[in-house]
Amino acid sequence: MDMNKNGYYSPSIGQLTVGKVISEIGDFVDHEPGNYYSLVIGTDSQTRRINGKAEIDYVTAIVIYRRGRGARYFWRKEKKIQKPILRDKIYTETLMSLDVAQNIVPEIRKVISPAKYDLEIHIDVGPLGPTRDMIREVVGMVTGNGFVAKTKPDSWGASSVADKHT
Repeated sequence: MDMNKNGYYSPSIGQLTVGKVISEIGDFVDHEPGNYYSLVIGTDSQTRRINGKAEIDYVTAIVIYRRGRGARYFWRKEKKIQKPILRDKIYTETLMSLDVAQNIVPEIRKVISPAKYDLEIHIDVGPLGPTRDMIREVVGMVTGNGFVAKTKPDSWGASSVADKHT
């Protein structure tokens, strides 16, 4: 399923607007208000060659995780034609997650108290692979914008949830 920049997809509901995603997150938390939650935003990408051009699918996931008791997630996909340079892809993934956080979090705060959840930006970089030299830079981008950054092996929002749809 290919999504436009404003729409999300839920495996259990189907296509949703941003407003409906926020409403669904609020309902999920309201269903068990005594629990504590993690709100996770992560982006992953996959490069494909189409007619000799590199097309990159970027998938951003928003996950509301009820600690030890399940989760709901929403995702969107964007295609970009660009050279598949790893550094550029990681920066784009991080910036896309930050963009979603900056736009959606103020709206989520209107329906859920920030005291009820931790917010994490998950970045698909880790200490073992070719992205290890970028960790400090992209974590700095996220923390410099006032968010908590998680990297591999703790960045499951990007490396598992978003990756499932790239």
